[in-house]
Amino acid sequence: MANFKCAVKGGCPTDYVAVTVSILSFILLLIWSIFPFIVHKVPRTKGSGFWIPVIQVVASFNLLLSIMMSHNFFKFEKSHWWQSCYLWAVWGEGPLGFGLLLSSRITQAFQLYFIFVKRRLPLIRSFLLIPLILLPWIIGAAVIHIKKPLSNRCHMSVQWTIPVVCLHALYVVTLVGVTAAVHHIEFRFDELRDLWRGILVSSVSVAVWVTAYILNEIHDNISWLQVVSRFLLLVLASILVLAFFSISSSQPLLSQISLRRRESREFRTMGQALGIPDSGVLTQSEPISRVDPNEPLDKLLLNKKLRQSFMGFADSCLAGESVHFFDEVHELSKISEHDCVRRIYMARHIIEKYMVAGAAMEINISHRSKQEILSTSDLARADLFHNALNEIVHLMKTNLAKDYWSSMFFLKFQEECDMRCNGYELEQMTGWNYSPRLSSVHGTDDPFHHDHLLKNSECGNDTDS
Repeated sequence: MANFKCAVKGGCPTDYVAVTVSILSFILLLIWSIFPFIVHKVPRTKGSGFWIPVIQVVASFNLLLSIMMSHNFFKFEKSHWWQSCYLWAVWGEGPLGFGLLLSSRITQAFQLYFIFVKRRLPLIRSFLLIPLILLPWIIGAAVIHIKKPLSNRCHMSVQWTIPVVCLHALYVVTLVGVTAAVHHIEFRFDELRDLWRGILVSSVSVAVWVTAYILNEIHDNISWLQVVSRFLLLVLASILVLAFFSISSSQPLLSQISLRRRESREFRTMGQALGIPDSGVLTQSEPISRVDPNEPLDKLLLNKKLRQSFMGFADSCLAGESVHFFDEVHELSKISEHDCVRRIYMARHIIEKYMVAGAAMEINISHRSKQEILSTSDLARADLFHNALNEIVHLMKTNLAKDYWSSMFFLKFQEECDMRCNGYELEQMTGWNYSPRLSSVHGTDDPFHHDHLLKNSECGNDTDS
């Protein structure tokens, strides 16, 4: 009799074990999600790259809490309005839990398909696509809420359980189908392998979870089966949310790349992560002659040492996004036109960093040029950023170049060029050989450690763009 009361009213020892596993899983999920921002100080990105993982965390919390509340894991002495079966078993566990979790994963797989197979940005934005994918679940929950088929123990009869289970299966099959459509793409960061691994673990968890769900709903007169089935429901749901979050994002952030245990070093730029030659590195092969300010700025900026000096000046004027954009588009030009996958990675990185409205380094270009890029039918084409780059170069000539030629940044650049020229002549006369390991990257030459002591009031009033 005691076991029967435990099965009906909750509070069994296995219930508390399952709740403990669930709490630990969610804590691990939170740590996993905020680790890059706390440890690596990764700036928060805008768009789906940030909000979809947040939605997954919220959906995971809703799913776990709803299972606890709707399946009598806790022993409540009195009934309260917030214990409503339709609040937790229908809405919390359905559209706001399992449905939202699957919808976010389907959206990311959909993004992979559009970007790497169709070679264009998705036609539907993520904040619109997720509600559309979730719509069947919302309709189903509304029908159940209107018909009110649940018993006082939040259980449904067979004629209601079967459609609900089919709805679960439909979303899993959809996720597998969309993922299978991109199986032939050789991703740079193993997204597809991680995606299949997550789907495999998730599908097994869902299969056992659905079995436990059916047994819990139909055989509510068998006390031991109720206890065991709800224990499996919560524990497998905890495994499910962790497996889903472990699936790599459709847009691999540099923080995620650097956090991979198999990587021997941390990447500072997307160019380095993609293996673009000489990305982020200053070498002795750079020209050592003095530059002529009368030459076209776009040609002068092909000199990496000058470009890094110009970038430092622009950053000191709080107008560095134009030079950073030029630098990354130049990095993109080094990728072979036949290497479509890496070109798409770099192109999307540039779009998310400089083109998307509200981006931290959004550049000031015409609406026409921006829409030409955002609506392109081929993210890998060679002239994707041609018009935008022309506008940016004109902007730099107008707002930055004049003040740069009279700044301490340019004077220091010329001084270093003179020193390198003298060193080169000395090497030619004496036959000395300077080790590239020692001379390729010096303190102030390092593009990621600019000399901030030079950042004084050298910017004219016309440098603000």
